[in-house]
Order: sequence, then structure tokens, then C-alpha cells
Amino acid sequence: MNGLSFGELCCLFCCPPCPSRIAAKLAFLPPEPTYSFVADEAGSRHSLHLADRAEWQYSQRELDAIEVFQTRTKRGNRIGCMFVRCSTNPRFTILFSHGNAVDIGQMSSFYIGLGSRINCNIFSYDYSGYGVSSGKPSERNLYSDIDAAWQSLRTRYGISPEHIIIYGQSIGTVPTVDLASRFECAAVILHSPLMSGMRVAFPDTKRTWCFDAFPSIEKIGKVMSPVLVIHGTEDEVIDFSHGLAIYERCPRAVEPLWVEGAGHNDVELYGQYLERLKQFVSHELPITD
Repeated sequence: MNGLSFGELCCLFCCPPCPSRIAAKLAFLPPEPTYSFVADEAGSRHSLHLADRAEWQYSQRELDAIEVFQTRTKRGNRIGCMFVRCSTNPRFTILFSHGNAVDIGQMSSFYIGLGSRINCNIFSYDYSGYGVSSGKPSERNLYSDIDAAWQSLRTRYGISPEHIIIYGQSIGTVPTVDLASRFECAAVILHSPLMSGMRVAFPDTKRTWCFDAFPSIEKIGKVMSPVLVIHGTEDEVIDFSHGLAIYERCPRAVEPLWVEGAGHNDVELYGQYLERLKQFVSHELPITD
């Protein structure tokens, strides 16, 4: 999320922009790609090649076990997808929507570490305009991107909704809430969620305007799956009040995790983060055959 200049603030008040303009100004900072997909001789399968910037922390064996491919969205973009097998007998598969200024190459080591510790496989994807994904990032593309990822997880891997946990971090909570408001799943995890774009840019905003972007606060009431909300109390990018408001609107919220002293990008470094996820996944969610 970025700050807005004085001129941009004036434009918002004097000439309210369309949601895509707000989204572009507030949210999207795609990094220079940290990975590529390398096709085999037949061109039917791809392997993951990571740049040094991805800061890979494991061996070639783990890298070779990551499956990658591209799938097309309903808006015509081709998005990069990654399936990380972390367990031979996983309780669930997590559909992970990452934060703003990273791509799935940078996240790959984190996915292995997280999945192996909570006994879940992880499926992730890059938003349009991120990594190897074509197109440009926009709010509408976010929703189309996660729909394509969901369909790939359902059809390519045959995983049923009751075995899928939808996890969103920061801007990734926007498509996560949208998807979860339309499809039931095993559970939803919202890590540093935002109420809406205007409420991030203008903290005193008390209502959702017609030109607002990312109106998760208006959709969260439709999420019928169990929801775990995680937020740092000293978040300098998306204020802690956003997490609180989202939690209070959840019909099936479980005990949240408020990480005292944590900011926007360091929640995972606190011991209670992993412990709360283990408790949630292993003991609070029933597994169905």
C-alpha cells in the first residue's frame, strides 16, 4: 500500500475516481520477477527456475518437487501457478494469495516452511502483471485470477472445497474474501486484512462509497466458512482497526490472533503465529473424507 500525495488527495475529493484508479494507486507494486518457468523438450511440462533474489532456502530436491504451470483467466490473462507438496498425508491444501510487493518465487521458501509445519500442501498463484503472469494488476483481475486458481485446484488436482483453506495476506485478503463470499470451503485465514481501499487511504472514512475499491467489509458477512483473522497491533500499513472490524463482521469467526507489537511484515516472526495456525488447522477444523 502506498501513501497519496496532496494533489492526489484533492483529486479524490474533487473528482472521485473509479475503483480501478484507487486500486492502482493504493495497492499494486509488482516486483521484478524472481523466477521463470522452463519448459521441457516436449513443451508439456515446466520446471521452476529461481533467481538469486528469490532467496531460496532449501535443496534442489524440494525445488524439483514444486509443480508449476500457467492457466488462463476469464479475463484472458495467463497466470503463473505453483503447487507445493509439503506433506505425504496433508490435512488440507491452502490456496494462498500473497501480499503486494512479492511474487510466488520469493514466497516459495516460506510456503515450504509453513506447509511442512502445519501439515498442509500449498497452492499459490501470481496476480495478473506479477511474475510470469500476463496482463496488468487491477481489482477486477484479482477476482478473475483467484477464480482461475480455485478452478485449477478443483479440476487439475481434484481437491474438494471441504479440503481447501483459503488464505489471504494483505492485498491477498481482497480476492480471498471475494471468493469465500461465493464458495464455502474448509476455512478462511485473513492475515492483515483491509476493510476497503478508501478506509486505508482515509482512516476516518466510515462508509463504503460507490467508487471505493476492495470493499471486503461489505462482503465478509457472506462468508459462511470458519474465519481466522490475524493482525499485528502496530501495523503501519493497514491499521489494526481493519482487522478488528473484519473480525466483528464475520458470521463464523474463530478466536483471532492479535500479535502485540507486530507490524505489517513481521507477524510471521512471532512464535504465536505458527502456534495459532497449528491449533486452528489440527484441532479446530474437522477433516472430512
